[in-house]
Amino acid sequence: MDPNARFLLKAFRKYYRVNTPILPDRFTRREFGFMFFDRTYVQRHMSFTRPEDLHRFMLGQVPSHSYYSTSYYRKPDAPTMDEKGWMGAELIFDLDADHLEGAATMTYAEMLLQIRSEMINLVDSFLLGDLGFSEDQVHITFSGGRGYHAHVRTPDVMGLGTHERRELVDYITGTGLNIDWVFPYNRVATSQVVTGSGVRTNVAKDRLIPPADSGGWKLRMRNGLMDVVNDICDTDVKAVKREYPSIKGSNAQTIAKAQEELRKSRGVLFQKNTMAVLSQSTQNILVKIMKEDVAYRLSGEVDEPVTADIKRLIRLPGSVHGKSGLRVTPITRSQLTDFDPLQMAVPEEYSDDPVKITMRRPSELDMKGEHFRLEGETEVPEFAAVFLIGRKMADIGFASEESGKQRLF
Repeated sequence: MDPNARFLLKAFRKYYRVNTPILPDRFTRREFGFMFFDRTYVQRHMSFTRPEDLHRFMLGQVPSHSYYSTSYYRKPDAPTMDEKGWMGAELIFDLDADHLEGAATMTYAEMLLQIRSEMINLVDSFLLGDLGFSEDQVHITFSGGRGYHAHVRTPDVMGLGTHERRELVDYITGTGLNIDWVFPYNRVATSQVVTGSGVRTNVAKDRLIPPADSGGWKLRMRNGLMDVVNDICDTDVKAVKREYPSIKGSNAQTIAKAQEELRKSRGVLFQKNTMAVLSQSTQNILVKIMKEDVAYRLSGEVDEPVTADIKRLIRLPGSVHGKSGLRVTPITRSQLTDFDPLQMAVPEEYSDDPVKITMRRPSELDMKGEHFRLEGETEVPEFAAVFLIGRKMADIGFASEESGKQRLF
């Protein structure tokens, strides 16, 4: 075992000496799985009949990563999935910062801030909003790494199959959203013309706007359209093009015309719920913006494979994460608003005693109310050393000691 792994194992053992992971409901029907500091394989197909058995295992084996099944099984410790006897599964939503656009250039703290915002949107707009779950039915957990999980355990979701769960993902992400369903055409006969072959009816094809008492995506897009109209009215042409890339190639005069029309009519657009007062070119601009720019911004972030998987292993609450040393922490919706893992998910069992480390690259860190500027060989409290070594930002000991070999803490 390398020195870094040995240091983390000692810290984790200290944690598990006084902490037992939080057992999920009906835990005897769950499969458990673990990874370790001194082994390369995943040990799974395990079950526990008593909380103390799990505690004894955690203290004796000191896993680096701990998981439990989102599914319930008749025989959770059976060696094959077919033998387990699937009985149902929680509905799981997993958000991880590695899926964020630009994540590669973000600091850990910046990633956590952005993914928390995505989780708040998912919970408020979709789980508690459109899907109608109550707060006591949505169980939120900080993953201990770079994201959050939301678990729904109501009886009516337990039997959902992979296909139904994918449909929920499509709804949240707006996949396949039909813009003509959101803003349908209102075909109205405007005039009739007599021709040599008969009578031709001219039809106006104006877009309708979802009414204020709509729900789901229609209401979301109505509110989004209000913001777009205000943006176009209140900013210049260049700013409009920057904000809405889909019309970047549009003629400046066309956008200026849309601005003029919208400034005159925005007061009645959402009273009559129709775009009929606008020219076809302005209607087309609005619909293009809503389809190509806004719908994506109004969608929720979801890891589709996790939600669709009805036999998934997920982080065990109350365990510690092998790549950060942070606690997998259950939180309420109100706690999520200001939750800062680097302040609130650091186990108290990690001490303030100084630990010698060698930074792999210069870095700054705000943790447990302290600010660290770190470079080269330095000393930090044990709680910071666990995090930095787990994140592979530092190595234990000073590289210059003992003829270039690292001295173990």
